[in-house]
Order: sequence, then C-alpha cells, then structure tokens
Amino acid sequence: MIENLISLSLRNRFLVLLVAAALFTWGIYSVRINKIDAIPDLSENQVIVFTEWMGRSPQIIEDQVTYPLVTNLQGLPQVKYVRGASMFGMSFVYVIFQDATDIYWARERVLERLNYASRLLPEGISPTLGPDGTGVGHILWYTLDAPGMDLGEQRAIQDWYVKFALQNVPGVSEIASFGGFQKQYQVTVNPNLLTYYGLSTQDVIQSVRANNNEAGGRKFEMSDIGYIIKTTGYLQSIEAIENIPVKTINTIPVKVRDVATVQMTGETRLGIFDVNGEGETVGGIVVMRYGENADEVIRNVKKKMEDVAKGFPQGVKFNIVYDRSHLIEESISSVKTTLIEEMIVVSLVVFIFLLHWRSAISIIIQIPITLATSFILLNAFGITSNIMSLTGIALAIGVIVDNGIIMSENAYKNLSHRYSELNPETEK
Repeated sequence: MIENLISLSLRNRFLVLLVAAALFTWGIYSVRINKIDAIPDLSENQVIVFTEWMGRSPQIIEDQVTYPLVTNLQGLPQVKYVRGASMFGMSFVYVIFQDATDIYWARERVLERLNYASRLLPEGISPTLGPDGTGVGHILWYTLDAPGMDLGEQRAIQDWYVKFALQNVPGVSEIASFGGFQKQYQVTVNPNLLTYYGLSTQDVIQSVRANNNEAGGRKFEMSDIGYIIKTTGYLQSIEAIENIPVKTINTIPVKVRDVATVQMTGETRLGIFDVNGEGETVGGIVVMRYGENADEVIRNVKKKMEDVAKGFPQGVKFNIVYDRSHLIEESISSVKTTLIEEMIVVSLVVFIFLLHWRSAISIIIQIPITLATSFILLNAFGITSNIMSLTGIALAIGVIVDNGIIMSENAYKNLSHRYSELNPETEK
C-alpha cells in the first residue's frame, strides 16, 4: 500500500503540491482562529447547583437540602457521579457528566430535574445553577480605585453599574462582586415592646412586606381621556419604614418605630477583601464562559472597561489586580520563540548532514506544512493553543524531519544500487 501511495504521488506531483499548498493555507487560517490560553482546561464537565438557606447549620442543610437534591439528581443521562457539600447557610451539589457531553445540554437536564426536586425542599428555598464556566474561568480580577468614597457606595457602583455592563461582553459568564457593604434597611425589634403590645416578629415582617409593594388599579375614563390608576408603595427611606402601622389598639396605630429601631446598614459579612495591605476595597471577578477564547474575552472586557469608566464619578477608576493575558502572552511568546529556534537549528543540521540542497529543502518544507496542519486538528478537537499543546508541537519537530531524512537516505541507497546494476563498469 505504501509503495502504491508513493508511486501515485510521483506520477501526480502537481496534485501533491496542490494538496500541500491547500493544507498549508487551511493551517494558516486555523492558526489565526485557534483559541489561545496559558494553560489547558483539565476541569471536569460539571454543573453546579447552589442553594442558600441562611442561618441554618451544616447538618440541617445536609439533611433538608443537600441530601434531597443529590438523591434526585442521580440517574440523569450521561452522569458519572454526583457530589454534595454542605456548609453554614449554603449547599453545593456538583453533577459530573461524561467528558463528551455538551455542557448546555447537561444544564438543561439538571434544570428539568430541579423542577421536581424543588418540591421536596423547605418552603422558600430555591436552588439555582452556577455559572457556565470552569475551574480556570477566572480570567481577570479588578478593584475600584475610589479615594474618599465609602465601601457601601463603591459596592453600589459595582453591583448596579459595572456588573451589568461587563456581563454583556461576549464570552463572559458572570461578574462576581466582592468586598464592601451591601446596603440594606435593618429593623431591630425590641422583644419587650413586642410582648407589651401583644405582637410577634412575624407580625412586623408581614406589615413591612405588605407595605413594600405596588398595587394595580383599573383604567378610568373621563371626558374621553383614559387614566390608569395605581398605587406605588415601595419603601424608599427609613422614615417610611418607621411609619408602617403594625396593629391598631383603641384606634391608635402601633407603628414599627414603637417596637423596633430602623437603620441603614450593611449586610452581614463573612470576610473582607484587602489589596496589598492597604485597606479594604470593592471589585469583581470576570468568569469566562465554557469553551471561549480567553485572550479574546480579556481584550473585549478591557475595551468595555474603557467605556464603563466614562460614567464613573470623579476620581473613580479601575485597578486590574489579576490579568491572565500577561501570562498568556508570555507563555505563548516563549513557546513561539523556542519553536522558531528549533526549526532553524533542525534546518541547519539537515543541510550540514545531507550536503544536498534539493534533498534538504524537500525535508525542511515538511516542517511548516506539518505544523500548520496540526492546528487544523487542534481546532477539530477543540484544543486551545496553550503552553502544553505548543510544547508538544515543538518536541515533535525532530520526529517530523526524521521521516524525511530516512526516506531520502533510502532513496539514495536504492538509486545507487540501481545505478551500479545498470553501469557495472563504472562500479569497477
């Protein structure tokens, strides 16, 4: 078969050169569109189910949330195994699928099963799916440099302006906020006053909840003009909460301020975020979507940051504390330099040892064609250009020229024998 293939190639040299040129052109195009990252993504093909039930112990979370979810998520198609973890106020369930499973198909199957499993959980508990990212999806961390602005205002800018803008960047799965204070109205009830007025904590909660909504009305027409009637009752200040009536005693309303203290404060924090020991700060983590080009996503995020920064208050700016693009550029540049140096060295060695420029060129020309073709296969199998894949290509350059050298030496040997047979007098 090999002999027939060689014979066919020799008879159709133009066709062989045309195929080689086509592969080289296709390979160059594949190099341009190949996804770039510093390290390969070796994480498992998983879907994370997150459930929050604040104030409950890990044992309660395990018994009433994690266990029902784990048992009901088992048995899904193409699932390898299901793992669960419980901690104070939170439950994590990791559904590990087969490597060949499409991640978005897997998320749909998990979401379908959650529609049933949610009925087995305590009232008010709603499990959610984690972002469609991987363990190496944290591609960029940033903080807000806002001198003179309190942490609550910084967190408000991050949550209500920066986060929504950066989430629109193609390839971004999530912008995870960290640091600062999340502002909230806090109602601190006095148990003695509750007992005095014959109220319970639930009465106060229901009163505040009932007064923090908007009620719809109807359409009222008068003089051929239609009016939409509605009532807006969303709470917007501490005073509005303090004046909410909880109960009426002898035509005198008992208001929230009579049994509790209302104040603006921050949500309870389990930790702080500090940069270089210079104090607390607020920022976010850019999580890349599964299978995206890390280098391209980072460039798009930085470009979007420039537009977002135009709407910042005076003196506020971004401070990038972790940027994987630097690692990507240095890793790829280092491997590219090594690759070029190795190609030059191999070419010189081939020229020196063969001492025949036509044979040497026929061998060396295989190197760029083979390298370009390898990127076609990288794209076909969804492998990124990273430090491991490019190093493997660099190590294979010696193997690429080995075949050509062996074939050239074999050809010269056979031609020599054939020439001696046809010209025995010359041999003597």
